[in-house]
Amino acid sequence: MRISRTGTSTTGHGIAVHHHDQWFDLSDVPGYAGATRLSDLLDEARARELTAALERHAATLTPVRPDPDLAPTVVDPGADIWGAGLNYRRHSEDLASAQPRSGPGSYLRPANCLIGNGDHIDLPAQSQRVTAEAELGLVIKTTCKNVERADWRSVVGGVTAVLDMTAEDVIRENPRHIPWAKGFDTFCSVGPVLVTLDEFGDDDLRALRIATVRNGETIAAATPADMKFGIDRLVEYFSAGRTLEAGTVICTGTPGAAVIHAGDTVQALVQDVGTLTHPVRQQGAAGRHEERFSASHSEGG
Repeated sequence: MRISRTGTSTTGHGIAVHHHDQWFDLSDVPGYAGATRLSDLLDEARARELTAALERHAATLTPVRPDPDLAPTVVDPGADIWGAGLNYRRHSEDLASAQPRSGPGSYLRPANCLIGNGDHIDLPAQSQRVTAEAELGLVIKTTCKNVERADWRSVVGGVTAVLDMTAEDVIRENPRHIPWAKGFDTFCSVGPVLVTLDEFGDDDLRALRIATVRNGETIAAATPADMKFGIDRLVEYFSAGRTLEAGTVICTGTPGAAVIHAGDTVQALVQDVGTLTHPVRQQGAAGRHEERFSASHSEGG
């Protein structure tokens, strides 16, 4: 099943579901008028119920045409977004850093950085080198903790595309500042479609092509087969000792980053899943309290 949202990032947060080559507004399906969280639809039993409801009522429903180029994020309000760093060798080479050995680099994103597909990425005055990175995102379907690697499919409900931005000059100064460097407004996009995991076998997932594209040129591309830490290990790693709520997104790392400037258009392409497309512009001049970050100000952090 494919699930998206209707409207734009600033207007409307309805849910659209794909069934037999058509999209339907979930609020039109009897019994689902009040549904607002995508994660509520990902549990296997609930997904079967929804499919059955669509089968029963499809003849009476009016298809809709959600515009994926202007879709709001598929992240549920309040959901955590975890990221895996340096999970592809190419990206570690971009940063001249060795890949971690025991587990991926990791960070937790603030919700304010999310934008909808088609929205502008605003380059902050506090960074002179911002990069954009395509990734595959995993969406957790059930609250979980301490998930064994072999059981990862039991807690992942679907996959989606992610475009992740980084103030790269900041983390080159000090790698400890990764969360700060990734937390600017407009620095993360997730969507525009969530595809439930039942559509992919393990080999299908390992073969998905993930590409970072700038102005129509592919800057980097790879598949999950090239990850240092596979999807099963990432689920185990991020759930170890901590509770992941339903709706949590795990960003699995990028095959490579594109440096972006005002006037560029950058995309995250995930084969058979979706494409995110964003124009880039310069944020307004920094106010007097928005000083350029300097590692020397925070060495004790």
